[in-house]
Amino acid sequence: MKSRYISQWIKDFLDQHPTRANSLIITIYGDFIAPHGGTVWLGSFIRLVQPLGLNERMVRTSVYRLSQEKWLVSEQMGRKSYYSLTTSGRRRFEHAYRRIYFAPQDTWSGEWQLVMIPGSLAGAQRDALRKELAWAGYGALASGILAHPSADTDALLDILQETGAHDKVVAMKAVNISALTSKPLQELVHECWNLDVLSAKYHDFIELFRPVLRTMRAAGSLDPEQCFLVQTLLMHHFRRALLHDPQLPSQLLPANWSGGVARQLCRDLYSITYPLAQQHLLAVCETANGPLPPAATYFYERFGGLATPAA
Repeated sequence: MKSRYISQWIKDFLDQHPTRANSLIITIYGDFIAPHGGTVWLGSFIRLVQPLGLNERMVRTSVYRLSQEKWLVSEQMGRKSYYSLTTSGRRRFEHAYRRIYFAPQDTWSGEWQLVMIPGSLAGAQRDALRKELAWAGYGALASGILAHPSADTDALLDILQETGAHDKVVAMKAVNISALTSKPLQELVHECWNLDVLSAKYHDFIELFRPVLRTMRAAGSLDPEQCFLVQTLLMHHFRRALLHDPQLPSQLLPANWSGGVARQLCRDLYSITYPLAQQHLLAVCETANGPLPPAATYFYERFGGLATPAA
């Protein structure tokens, strides 16, 4: 049975937080479709997202644009279109969702990754590289020098390869030789990353989803479609905040950092919604071979471990 409170909350959320169709579809592909093989019949996907305010025309326009941007690739079988993640789209998801589903390391050795971009790099390529590095959490230490503490080396190498900059920039590691909590280091961090704005984003996220968590915890039963809708909006909003988060080590963050509270809230609500959200997904979506295949094993590693269907 659907909860009237949850129905109203979803309606209010969609009214008050308008979202771009492209971005919302990326969230759904990454959170739901990717673990089930990454391919879905467009007609069933349209039915899946209709309650989120996306009509057929909006979805068709968005998946076409995402195909142009190399996120998705389409295949026509008879009168049906099937959209799949491209190899590069899947790689982008892997990098992004590693940050979303797995908490940052608690300790830091003082090691930094540096990327030095020469002035000779072409403007368009330089802009594309800086955008990808910023998305991965790198901050600008100075003109042409971007840095990150404890960044993912494999992700950096993929970014350099994807942007064609692997043989045009200098990437290296550096080690902090002063105290890891020194005042100059704290000041540098605040210059490179706007943590006050990010903290405010996390605070808004907490205020928005905490009432939903309380309601769903107290509910005697939950509705599969509502679980799907809440989980989609949860992950979409969390992803938007997290993509601005450089995920700095705790030594470099302010006391009482709101990001940790937001992550725990997200984990708790996800743990409640995902079983029935998965049930709804499998009931609605189709592939050329019938229902979506079961979720890959890695799906159950999210947020420190989810219960498997057999558990």
